[in-house]
Amino acid sequence: MQMMRYVQTSRELVMKIAYADPPYIGQAARHYDCAEIDHAALIRRLVVEFPDGWALSASSPSLREILPMCPIDVRIAAWAKSFCAFKRGVRPAYAWEPVIFRGGRNSNAPVPEKGGKQITPKDFCVEPITLKKGLVGAKPEKVCRWILDLLNVQCGDTVVDFFPGTGVMSRIAAERQACPETVNGLVATSVSNIK
Repeated sequence: MQMMRYVQTSRELVMKIAYADPPYIGQAARHYDCAEIDHAALIRRLVVEFPDGWALSASSPSLREILPMCPIDVRIAAWAKSFCAFKRGVRPAYAWEPVIFRGGRNSNAPVPEKGGKQITPKDFCVEPITLKKGLVGAKPEKVCRWILDLLNVQCGDTVVDFFPGTGVMSRIAAERQACPETVNGLVATSVSNIK
């Protein structure tokens, strides 16, 4: 038998969040056979259309160019690649990618209980790159979950994936967005299995 615990949810707190993982600056034609993305226009769109929050993946070499386009209150998180592709003649290797993020459900976040489960995500994630996904730069599932954690995406929130690629972020976001069944306005969450 499965025991259920019920927690209050509020539809007023539903957020609309965006994630953008565009072809990195200088890589569009080489890897994706498309025109360069106007990052300034993309960032303006993220700011205007997604005031609740957004995240933008970038490459470490492009960070100097992209950051001046961003609002002053953005934060930078790091995906550290425990396994990465090494490029001939490049030393040191490019083994991390910045994730620029803004907003989300991070103001007035609850303080974790002493000795309790960590509820605050770290601003870095260590995970190897994906291989053979059919698209250069496809993000691992763990990285997608971490990006949603950075913005504190919860059940019922809307996540718009601007560059769906392999569809992994959209799939992970759909899992996060799906609300468990509710009873009298309360969301059921599994506590434990009881025999």
